[in-house]
Amino acid sequence: MATTNPLQFIQQVRSEVSKVVWPTRREVLLTTVMVFIMAALTAVFFAIVDILIRGGLEMVLTTFG
Repeated sequence: MATTNPLQFIQQVRSEVSKVVWPTRREVLLTTVMVFIMAALTAVFFAIVDILIRGGLEMVLTTFG
């Protein structure tokens, strides 16, 4: 493996960072909103599943208990 001195390394890092396509403010905002929406939908889904499982379990326990 070839070794590079710290100055060359910093120059290489700067050239690679300049190639990065950074997202726009609007893209960041939209993806953030989508993450919050998906998290809320997931929370609602699991809350409904939890309520259904709890109700079914209580029905089974009261019927056979």
